[in-house]
Amino acid sequence: MAETSTKLDVTSRAANGSREARRLRRSGRVPGVLYGGGGESLGFDADARELRLALASSGAVLDLSIDGKKATPVVLKEAQRDPVRGQTVHVDLLRVRLDEAIHAVVPLELSGTEDAPGVKEGGVLEQVTRELNVEALPTAIPESIVHDIGEMQIGDAIGLAVVVIPEGVTLLDDVEDTVVATLSPPRLQTEEEELESETELVGEGEPGEAAEDAEGASGEGSSDEE
Repeated sequence: MAETSTKLDVTSRAANGSREARRLRRSGRVPGVLYGGGGESLGFDADARELRLALASSGAVLDLSIDGKKATPVVLKEAQRDPVRGQTVHVDLLRVRLDEAIHAVVPLELSGTEDAPGVKEGGVLEQVTRELNVEALPTAIPESIVHDIGEMQIGDAIGLAVVVIPEGVTLLDDVEDTVVATLSPPRLQTEEEELESETELVGEGEPGEAAEDAEGASGEGSSDEE
């Protein structure tokens, strides 16, 4: 959990449109907007490297200082990334109070995937749910929630009800109806079963088809003779 926060120094900026935003990115800066907390929205830009390090190490909370002024606690509301390079191209930050719970989206990670018996037997593991919606104090929001699936067998499905949620964190998702992961039979085995099923169906239809072919051939011969 995030017990400490990371300071991030940024520079205020006016909203000058997409052309200015592209100029900032080319110079190694990332544009962003600060929202919430009863204050007005403020535009800023941050050094791309410093922003990346801050987001990677902060957990939930950042101490944001604009133009060297007193820092205010914020959390990441949304990050837009380049679809090809994966680099952050814009961030939205949200002012928070450290004594008030907030909603957040936390990554769900699966551990023990290589140890699961079903995976060793060639089963196909699919992680259905990758993010969880939670509520907690900003300093109590975990960077991720990890669940061990080291005992999964082929045919198993894990629901959200078995995932252990850290103390102080409230899960907002539907515990009973949310599937976390499934472990299906190997694709080759499934394809072979489907092929066998199709072969059986074709085999059942062969006698009738042969009779129809014979009748058709007979009819064609009569027509030619006439």
